[in-house]
Formats: sequence, C-alpha cells, structure tokens
Amino acid sequence: MVRVFDRMSVSDKKPKRGFCGWLRLTVACLAVAAPANGEPIKPIPQNNGTDSAKAALGRMLFHDTRLSKDDSVSCASCHELSSGGDDGRKVSVGIDELPGLVNSPTVYNAGFNFKQFWDGRADTLSEQIDGPVQSSIEMGSVWPEVVSKLFKDENYPALFGNIYSDGINRTNIKDAIAEFIRSLTTPNGRFDRWLTGEADAITPLERRGYTLFKYYGCVSCHQGANVGGNMFQVFGVINEFFKRRGNITEADMGRYNITGNEADMHAFKVPSLRMAAYTAPYLHDGSAATLRDAVDAMFEFQLGREAPDADKDAIVAFIRTLAGESEELTQ
Repeated sequence: MVRVFDRMSVSDKKPKRGFCGWLRLTVACLAVAAPANGEPIKPIPQNNGTDSAKAALGRMLFHDTRLSKDDSVSCASCHELSSGGDDGRKVSVGIDELPGLVNSPTVYNAGFNFKQFWDGRADTLSEQIDGPVQSSIEMGSVWPEVVSKLFKDENYPALFGNIYSDGINRTNIKDAIAEFIRSLTTPNGRFDRWLTGEADAITPLERRGYTLFKYYGCVSCHQGANVGGNMFQVFGVINEFFKRRGNITEADMGRYNITGNEADMHAFKVPSLRMAAYTAPYLHDGSAATLRDAVDAMFEFQLGREAPDADKDAIVAFIRTLAGESEELTQ
C-alpha cells in the first residue's frame, strides 16, 4: 500500500471534473513520499505552542454574546466545546433565529487546517473570525460596535492592556480568539496512542477499519495530523451527488463561489475526521445523519465503490478512535 504524507504538495490544486480527474488527483495524492513513521496519519502534537494569556482572553471572547448585534449569539453558540466543537444541527442558527447556509464544522484542531470555511475563503483563523461576526445571518454585527461594547466592560480594558500595547481593537480581538482556537487541540486519542506504540490502544476491529480506510482509498484525502483539512476536493465527483439531491443552493457551489473557476464547482475543503465521533450530522449540508451515513456517501459519491457492511462498520469504528482529549471536552 503506497503511503501519503501530512502536507500534500497537491493540496491547493484545482480539483478535476469526472472520474478521470478524480483518478488523477488520487494518484497524485498517493504518489508523494511517506512520513517517517510509515503511516499517512500523524499523532496530534502534545504541545500546541499557544500563548496562555492570549488564549485565556480569547476564551472569554469566544463565549461572549456581545460580539453579536443583539447580544444573543457567541462563537460558542455554534461551536459547543463540551460536546465536540460544533452544534449538532444540520445548519446553525444565528441572530433572530436565522438559519445558516452550511453545517457548522468543529473548531477543535482547526489550527491544523490549511484554510478555513468549507469553501476555503479565509487563509487564517484570524481572518476567519470576520465572517461570522459580520454575517447578517450569524452574528450580524460590525466591529466598531463590538469594540465599543467591550470598552464598556469592567474587565476587558485591563485584560487587553496587559497583552496588547494598543488595547482593544478589531485586530487584537481576532488575534486573541484565534489563539484560543489554536489551543483547542485533542492529543492522546486512542489511535494516536496506537501510532506511538501502545499496541492495545485500539481493538482488532478498529485496526481492521484502519487497514480498510487505506485499502479503499479514504486516506488519499483524509491524512496528516488532522486526518483531513489540507486539500480541496469536488464532492459528488462520482454519481453526481447534487443532481441526485436536487434543490442546489449557492452554498452548494463551494469553492467556485470564491474563484469563479468551473473546475471548482462543488469543491470543498476536505473536513478533518479527528472529532467525527462527536459531530453528527455530517457533510457540508448536514445531510448525513450518522457517521455510517457519511461513510456510505463517501463510497457512493467519492470512491464510486461498493463494500460489505462489515467493512464500512469497521471503518466507522476506526474513525471513532481518532478523537482525543481536551479540558474543554466533557462528552
């Protein structure tokens, strides 16, 4: 079995259309060099290297509803840290109970993503924060109002002043929140412990699931420390998912909305599988209710292959071993 490594050189190439394009991309992914440990998945680093003071301030801001126009929605409203870093909905709900356009991804391990959002429109975590704060269907706010609210708080001026020489402003608010999100890593998962030599950390069924994960080609898009998050891929490259589902929305266009390139139609950032055990429903539209449903969709619309139920169940069992530990995670 040919291996892949953590940060693929093809990660930002334009996805090709049709089966031949999928095959070319898969071969390109599989042809790159193997990591030193011989496995395409790497353990999450034990030390995330974040600034603890900034992260603590960012945590306060992450849970502060004053970032929204009507003081009703915080970052944590759509990214519940205690239960996996998402909100368990098909799409999130913002101010005035307005529905979002896509499924909310987990914020755990988001610092490992090569770009942010399903369509990759933000290059950094700090840049990503502008999106929900200013979105009319999410937080509906504007930065001058946010800054004004925080200045009136009895604690924030001093907290910002201790860290930033220029105090409370848009840049520093985003920087602190981004630092907190970077701190949300989940090391010590059972699969990571197996990778680092703990032979009994996963069961024979889960080991078989990992073998099948590689055998069927899932690993061509889901690898590295984040088991995804480092490339774009067209969704429905086999069997045309969107034609089958119907009711195509602007959000379904994916990366095309950013680039205008026809090859990017229905292309999305490959999601991380690290916290998939906790983050149902799945896919950008939340249409896969269970992890098994998501695996079924991948076989049908990405791989174009059939597999016995026992193989798919083993892959699901393997994926559940990827979740790790966090002080914020209680589930």
